Amino acid sequence: MKAIFYCFSGTGNTLRVMNRIKDEWEKRGHSAKLVSILPDAEPETEEYDRIVVGFPVHAFNAPAPVLNFIKRFPKRAKGDEKTVFLLRTSGEPVRMNDAASVLPARILKRRGYEVKGDIYHVMPYNIIFRHSDEMAARMDRVSKIKAPHDACDLEKGEGKRYRTNLFMRIASFFLRIEHPAMPVVGLGFRVKKDKCVGCGKCAGVCPQGNITMKDGKPKFGGHCVACMGCAFSCPTDAVRPSLLNGWRVNGAYPYGGLVASDAQVCRYCRKAYLRYFHEAEELARQNYEMVGSAYEESASSAEALGQKTAG
Repeated sequence: MKAIFYCFSGTGNTLRVMNRIKDEWEKRGHSAKLVSILPDAEPETEEYDRIVVGFPVHAFNAPAPVLNFIKRFPKRAKGDEKTVFLLRTSGEPVRMNDAASVLPARILKRRGYEVKGDIYHVMPYNIIFRHSDEMAARMDRVSKIKAPHDACDLEKGEGKRYRTNLFMRIASFFLRIEHPAMPVVGLGFRVKKDKCVGCGKCAGVCPQGNITMKDGKPKFGGHCVACMGCAFSCPTDAVRPSLLNGWRVNGAYPYGGLVASDAQVCRYCRKAYLRYFHEAEELARQNYEMVGSAYEESASSAEALGQKTAG
């Protein structure tokens, strides 16, 4: 079978997860193609058996570029639907994030595509606050545990669909104000001139092509979608993202260290994180052969901490 993986990613978390699932898909003997959702990207759907659309959750919604992209999917006749999976990443495992799949699924259905599964991975924040390295490592280990199961669902053409209620859908609708608001807010992004070294990394990582270099300094345009790639990736922490500056997170997570024990899980949404971790780690115990390496990494890291985790 052939699958195409479409990915929108600002700071690399969604891309990291998507590559992981793509690798598992290829281990099963299938072929895959990965395409970044950039402004000039055009959908290819005809020759693929599975289509995966991946994105980070922005204010309980899919980012505007993702919605605009799937609106350009070629229409299909009734009875000739294509199978689509939606991959979401978010910084916290709260149910409100499930609402982010509602509008993409509705758009795809109108164009003759059937969403058969929601893939959901929690990855560390690139906005609001910075998770500890141990929390980030545990999220990443859980992602490794989940990826083989996601590839299995993709192969079967049937996965988990998350349910939403009226409150979640209404809240998601109103928070969609971010889509028209962020291009305006983004015009106020600046750099601290005494910190900026003119490396151009911010321009290079921007998935919207919204940043250009002028006289050795970045200039921010009117197409920002708050992916936070510029502020997160800046090697000197020079970017000041306007109204979002108080939520600025800078610097990549190392991922390779010890995983957080249950006792080290952050207080913010603590119960939700623990539930998410425990469910995945229980899955690892039940299916050890499928995810043995990821399970062993989690267990050995926890043992090194001297504290027992659920995995």
